Amino acid sequence: MGIENLTPCEGSTSNRKRVGRGQASGTGKTAARGQKGQKSRSGYKRKRNFEGGQQPLAKRMPKIGFTSHLVKPYVINVTKIKAVAELSEITIESIRGVHKMGSAVAKVKLVGAGAKDLASKIKDENVTTTGN
Repeated sequence: MGIENLTPCEGSTSNRKRVGRGQASGTGKTAARGQKGQKSRSGYKRKRNFEGGQQPLAKRMPKIGFTSHLVKPYVINVTKIKAVAELSEITIESIRGVHKMGSAVAKVKLVGAGAKDLASKIKDENVTTTGN
């Protein structure tokens, strides 16, 4: 049995319909396109979401939401989490050692009273401070 001897199963294939080949074929004259109208013309192409002049579904639905592509920093209040303030060198890895953070956190912002004093300890460009 070789690949060249394979044939399709019985009834799985049928001859294509040859339209517009005379009245006797059953699909002559209008070639199964019906009478007149835009869809019977050659070159007709329906637009993807065209609904016959009705307002398309995509335009009827309310447009909601917005996804910001900016990376928002993970905020740590140093007055509440004193272990971060007591670090000798502040980097993301050293913060992870004393405070539970997700692995996806890429930037950290230190806030709270005394956050500005920690600016000299910061050794990572992804850690910033602000004073409130």
